[in-house]
Amino acid sequence: MSEASDLPNVEHGSPNAIVTQKEHAMQTTKISPEIDSTPTLEATRTRYTALAGIIGPVLFTAVFLAQQVVRGAAFDPIAKPVSALEAGQYGWIQQANFVVFGLLLLAFTVGLHRGIDRSPRGILGPALLGAASTGLFIAAAIPLREDAAGEVYDPGGHFVGGVTFFLGTALAMLVLSRRLAKDPHFRTLATYTAICGVLALIGCVVMARFAMPEGAPLHDVAGLIQRVVLLLVTFPWLVLLAVRLRSKSK
Repeated sequence: MSEASDLPNVEHGSPNAIVTQKEHAMQTTKISPEIDSTPTLEATRTRYTALAGIIGPVLFTAVFLAQQVVRGAAFDPIAKPVSALEAGQYGWIQQANFVVFGLLLLAFTVGLHRGIDRSPRGILGPALLGAASTGLFIAAAIPLREDAAGEVYDPGGHFVGGVTFFLGTALAMLVLSRRLAKDPHFRTLATYTAICGVLALIGCVVMARFAMPEGAPLHDVAGLIQRVVLLLVTFPWLVLLAVRLRSKSK
């Protein structure tokens, strides 16, 4: 049946016909907002997950920097990694910091996968980023400890969390760069993402081989190397990508 058949049988061109047609048009218009409600809900979810991607690295950085300031000269950020803040009386603060960041990164990963145009095997990049978030949970579950002499040590397994996070984010960047290149909204970040991936991968190898192990040649500056990778490569990339995702959802 056509829409015209739903109108009362009135003579075309008469005043009653014009009024009836206007009423019918108004009734049809009132229904349309309900049809468009689903895309709006999806956009809202994407904005919130993008916000998680912005807050996560910023909050994590603010919390560990505040702890460094409070500990003062007793904590050497040049030599000690961020995880060393887990050792000592107030180590639970950094443990909680890892957990919160892990949850926010995981939420961002889900939103990122939904927000970028789909592609064959496109799940691999977000999956690697999700794996990186599990590294944060491992770091929280197996914290570094402090012995009687005040020396920080790994009780076993914490190193795995660090490798999982840094290697996961580096590989995620490299894989995601190809998927970003196929989405017009993210295309301008594709090359930047690939460069960050290379730098993060180099940083991961340097930390794992030449800085973090006891007695390694760069062990005395392990904390500095780690912070350079985090604050100059990984975290700026996460925030920029999250900002772009948020703008796409508007």
